[in-house]
Amino acid sequence: MVISQSEYYISPEEYLEGEKGSEIKHEYIDGQVYAIAGANDAHVTVSMNVSMLLRNHLRGSDCRVYMLDMKVQIDVINRYFYPDVMVSCDPQDRESEYFKSHPCLIIEVLSESTESYDRGKKFASYRHLKSLQEYVLISPDQMSVECFRRNQEGHWVLYPYEKEEVHLTSVDFRCAIAEIYEDVVLVP
Repeated sequence: MVISQSEYYISPEEYLEGEKGSEIKHEYIDGQVYAIAGANDAHVTVSMNVSMLLRNHLRGSDCRVYMLDMKVQIDVINRYFYPDVMVSCDPQDRESEYFKSHPCLIIEVLSESTESYDRGKKFASYRHLKSLQEYVLISPDQMSVECFRRNQEGHWVLYPYEKEEVHLTSVDFRCAIAEIYEDVVLVP
């Protein structure tokens, strides 16, 4: 995941300004900027499928679906990430053009190089978002959707889906898992 790291502190404002004109996307962690690698066909196809399914489901509502190029800000721990897909239903997020701070749903499509990070440190960072109700990890190689849902006590509970219908309660969305994997060649 990490391609380059600056030795100097970069302010969030400098980072955001730099990202506007950058051809390479970077994630921001405590004043350090990390280039992120591109994705393969399966990754992009799964991201697009789930984005389109969510967009169609949420059309006409107060919720917006973002994919790939929209940052999420985690202000309390000084972080900016590019989730593969996120949904925000919070009107405050309409005021910010380059990042969103109040998503209810974040989806990451896994890759070999980022899987442990997405499951570990990135998930730990996302848990600081008080608005976040579900964090979803999708395998691009096999039908496997893992939904971590925050319960009433604030604990994260895993809801795994492999063959059945996927249900995301944060946006009251349901679909057959096969729809997420349309046009994806799965590894046997």
